[in-house]
Amino acid sequence: QVQLVESGGALVQAGGSLRLSCEASGSIASFSAMGWYRQAPGKERELVATILIGSSANYADAVKGRFTISKDNAKNTVYLQMNSLKPEDTAVYYCKLTRQRYVTPWGKGTLVTVSS
Repeated sequence: QVQLVESGGALVQAGGSLRLSCEASGSIASFSAMGWYRQAPGKERELVATILIGSSANYADAVKGRFTISKDNAKNTVYLQMNSLKPEDTAVYYCKLTRQRYVTPWGKGTLVTVSS
């Protein structure tokens, strides 16, 4: 079973940038889809960005043009570059990897707090 550890969350001022990392305990090369999700206080977990092997990345409308998802197979890590952060981006961020008949369990997430 592949375990995920998210990191990189911090307290940042509005307009700032952060890069989140999602490190897997095993190879990510076999996974066909990778995604970042977030859950704000009192809200449902929502999809932020996904990347499909052989396809372009997709983003939620709220983050389009500001966030970029990428991966490094050699480091078994998926990244989320977040620019022009807004207070409404405050949430715990999680990643998830998917391949045929297998979805990774949720990690503990990493907290991003954006102050106005």
